[in-house]
Amino acid sequence: MEPSLESLVERAEDGDKAALEALVRRIQDRIYGLALRMLWHPADAEDATQEILIKIVTHLSDFRGESAFTTWVYRIASNYLLTTRKRRAEFEELTFERFADQLSTGLSDAPLQVPEAEQKLLIEEVKIGCTQGMLLCLDREHRIAYILGEIFEVTGEEGSYILSITPAAFRKRLSRARERIRTFMQNNCGLVTPSNPCHCARRVYHAIQIGRVDPNNLLFARHPARRRQDAATLEKVQELEELQRAAAIFRSHPDYIAPDTFVEGVKKLIASGKFKVFGG
Repeated sequence: MEPSLESLVERAEDGDKAALEALVRRIQDRIYGLALRMLWHPADAEDATQEILIKIVTHLSDFRGESAFTTWVYRIASNYLLTTRKRRAEFEELTFERFADQLSTGLSDAPLQVPEAEQKLLIEEVKIGCTQGMLLCLDREHRIAYILGEIFEVTGEEGSYILSITPAAFRKRLSRARERIRTFMQNNCGLVTPSNPCHCARRVYHAIQIGRVDPNNLLFARHPARRRQDAATLEKVQELEELQRAAAIFRSHPDYIAPDTFVEGVKKLIASGKFKVFGG
């Protein structure tokens, strides 16, 4: 039976290096998934995850058991992501209005001159990149509330603890973010409203032309993941009530696997003696 995260924390605080490494392996994908949705680009998410893990492993003694350990992890991660410097995708300063204008141009029904398997990957790349781009139209406070509440489905109590706000304030932020995302997708996204002109396949050619998608370096479609949607997922979305479709699309994104470098980074951190990791 796999040990609980809380037991790994106790063992790590007692100086068990193997327990600390196991703890990092168990939480790194969660942190990376949150960072990727907040920052859009995998390289920025990787850098942020490394910094967050350092904060966590050097402050394990601050965990008092007032919540589940994963909730505490999200609290540390969210605080970092809300206060860190702007990353590359955020410098575009996207708004829903500007994004809608972008989606209304460059649509093409011209067939892609690539094998079918490659077409599917390109369409997937556009879909994920575009929907994650929608999150960037929210300010950071509403973006993280949406990710936590709508995508990760934390409760109001958990969300309030993670963000250090009242449950009512968390619910209000989530409601505002949910309404903005839902309205935008209903008015612009063909996945939610099939009559909308913008469909992922129609955007691929333009996305490649303007450099938004690099067929030789797909950021999302080839990213290692534990779960990817099956072919029927998007068909199932159309069976849902329209109000539920936006959330279902975001939840259908893959469960990305964090790079293998994080555990090695923690090992180096321990060996360096630069930070106090273990309790004394």
